[in-house]
This record gives sequence, C-alpha cells and structure tokens, in this order.
Amino acid sequence: MTESKNALATQCIHAGQEPEPITGAVMPPVFFSSTYIQESPGKHKGYEYSRTHNPTRTALQDSLAALEGAKHGFAFSSGCGAMSTLLMCLSQGDHVVAGDDLYGGTRRLMAQVFSRFGIETTFVDLSDVSNLEPALQKNTKFVWVETPTNPMLKLSDIKGLAKITHAHGAALVVDNTFATPYLQRPIELGADLVVHSTTKYLGGHSDVIGGAVVTNNDQWAEQLAYLTNAVGAVPGPMDCFLVLRGIKTLAARMEAHCLNARKIVDFLVEHSKVEKVIFPGLKEHPQYELCKQQMAHPGGMISFVIKGGLEAAKRFNESTQLFRCAESLGGVESLIGLPAVMTHASVPLKVRENLGIVDGLIRLSIGIEDPIDLLKDLGQAFER
Repeated sequence: MTESKNALATQCIHAGQEPEPITGAVMPPVFFSSTYIQESPGKHKGYEYSRTHNPTRTALQDSLAALEGAKHGFAFSSGCGAMSTLLMCLSQGDHVVAGDDLYGGTRRLMAQVFSRFGIETTFVDLSDVSNLEPALQKNTKFVWVETPTNPMLKLSDIKGLAKITHAHGAALVVDNTFATPYLQRPIELGADLVVHSTTKYLGGHSDVIGGAVVTNNDQWAEQLAYLTNAVGAVPGPMDCFLVLRGIKTLAARMEAHCLNARKIVDFLVEHSKVEKVIFPGLKEHPQYELCKQQMAHPGGMISFVIKGGLEAAKRFNESTQLFRCAESLGGVESLIGLPAVMTHASVPLKVRENLGIVDGLIRLSIGIEDPIDLLKDLGQAFER
C-alpha cells in the first residue's frame, strides 16, 4: 500500500466532504430535492434531476473514489444494485470468470439472473492464479473476484490476476467489501473496477443499505454514468449522508475490528469444541504470506467450524448474547451467522460442500466492543 494509514485516516474525514459554501456547514447537507431550477431550458448549475445527480450523492462518490485512489466513483442503492449495474455494461454473448467462493447474492445474480440474458459465468478457484488462464474464453469481458472471500476468507493475488486479465483484454473487478480501502487498495494493485457493499464496513453502523463502484478507467466510467441514470439503482440523499458519516470513523473502527479479531482468533484456536479456524492472519492459512503483502491487517471477519455439525452450530448461534445472530457484517456491533442456512442458502448444496461451507461453519463479524466481553460471550455460548 503506497498510502500511509494516517493519510487514509485523514481522507476518511475530509475527502469529498468540503464545508458547504453558503452556510459553512461542516457536514455536507442532505439535499432532499428531486429536481433543480434551470435558468433557461437546458441551462442549470450541474444538477437537473436527482436520479441523474444529487449533491449529497456527489459528495459520497467523491469520497469513495478518493479512498480507493480512483478518479470516478458511483454510489448505488445496494451492493446488489451496484453489481447489477456493472454487469449491465456487458452484452448478450459476453462471458465472466468469477471466483468460486462469492457472497451468495453475487453468485445468484450471475448464475440465475444475468444468465437468462445470455451473459454466462464460469466459477473457478481464483485463490490459485494458475486457474484463471484455462477458464478464459475469447468472449471473457470480466474477471470478478472477492478477496477475502465470503465466507471462506480465501485471498487472491490481485497483481497476478490483473496481469493475466489484461493480457487477455478483459477487465478485473475486485469486490473489496471485506477489506475496505483501509486494509487493501485493489486499483493500486492493478484492478480496473472495485465494488463495495457500503452497507458493511463503510457505513459501519448497520443502519443503511448501499453499494458502490469506483474506477480509473474513463470508458467504464462513461458506461456506468449512463447506466446509473438509465437504470436508476441510485441511493437516496439520506442514505448517502449515513454512509458519509460512517466513512469518517472508518480508520478508527477498522483498527478496533482487527485488534479484537486477533484476540478472538487466539481464543478459538485453543478451544476444544472448535474443529477449524479460518482467518488470513493464521500461519496455517493457505494465503498467509499473500495477506502480509497485500493487506494492512487480516481483517475483522472470522469463520470457524464447530464440532457437532448443524445442531451444535444452531445452538451456538442461539446462545450468544453480545454476538447478534443476523445477516450482514461490518457494523460496530458483533454479529454471528450460519452461512449454510443464511447468507449462502441460495447456493446449491453440492457447491457449498465443495467450497467447504459445511453445516457447522460459523461466520463472525467482529465488532468494536470490549474484547473481554466478547470473549466471555463466546465462552458462555460454548458452555451452553
């Protein structure tokens, strides 16, 4: 990472968030307007209709682009809205190579929705760069990867994938939701487009749904600008304001998430009722060395397999008190989930099994509570 963490912490607070020029308001105002007055037909001050542009959304998009080191940022009404709009840049007959371990909603979009319109996807294990080239086709337009993945926390070599992808004439898309730009900067490593669910760490407070795409490529930006307006999967101004508010504390929160995660990993590794712990910061993790090179910290997400299978995993989820059993991740509060029956229930059973998403796999999103309280909560849940 070429940007120091201190510099990024400053950007989190200031990038795209200039004081409002008329009143001097420190926070960008929430512009609840659907339309804007025009001095004469076609002559306006840069805003005409809020599906196309909104000043609060502009501030958020500028902030997102700055954090990722990109020229162009686009905000959407959800992570799925962001991914759908990006996939609409493709045409019938185009092909996508995607990582095999994706968020269930991403796989569903590709395999069950866009396949109906003649856009086919091949899912391969992109944690091994050598798997990419054999999967590429003449009509491959996107190589799409999450790193770390959801929920198996596999990492992919962004530089290595970018080299092969670009030699083929395709674009590399990196979903950076789990890492955030505080831990990983995909564009600096060669990615063409970066996707986020801003619902997660960027928003950070479990009170908003949103998505984003950023890029340095003017051609992709032109298509995204057109589709943002044409398709209309845009966020409202209050949603943009909430994500902007969350971004201000991103640096402080990510440090706390990561510090707490380390302590909980140490606890889980030693526990007799845990069969396996999955965390990029463990030396046993297959991409441990890559994690040290590519990420500032291993992150705040942990997956582990509890002994006793599905029933034990359900009882554990029901027994935690501070860890709330809920969908989503990346909020200030700690969350616990059972991917096989929650986030990845739409993934076919055989695919889940091949990926290692067994019935006893539990996913933890580590919050910023006192780590002693979190450890006590996990301890009493194991006892129950």
